[in-house]
Amino acid sequence: MSRRMRKILRQIHKSSTHYKLQEIASTIQAEVDSRHLTYDDALTLGNQIQAKADTIPGDTIVYAISDRDAYRKTLELYLRDGILTRTEQLLLWEERRRLGIPDSTHDTLLEQLLAQWKRQGKKVDVQRFSMPSKEGAADES
Repeated sequence: MSRRMRKILRQIHKSSTHYKLQEIASTIQAEVDSRHLTYDDALTLGNQIQAKADTIPGDTIVYAISDRDAYRKTLELYLRDGILTRTEQLLLWEERRRLGIPDSTHDTLLEQLLAQWKRQGKKVDVQRFSMPSKEGAADES
């Protein structure tokens, strides 16, 4: 781990607000843009930012280069038309498995995004969806 990464990691651990974490995330983005940090380093730091953000009370979304942010962008894309279909939810489930995003994180992100959209006067319909199971797939064969 480089000195620059260690310095940023210390800042992340000392942060006590979502706003400060967002400032650090913006700094990391600038470091990547100027090629002082690799994308992989930024991804590692971004995942640390998201983990720290989970420990701070509040429903503010922190935008940082991270697996969670990649998933959030996909979720926002599917919500854009105002309907989250069963097919889209299945695709999101596959994306969560690929990125290692727990269902609890998905639920939290979905609630945050729906609250954000509701404040903007937008309506989103989420269709009923049950999680695929390994046993169900075996029964269908």
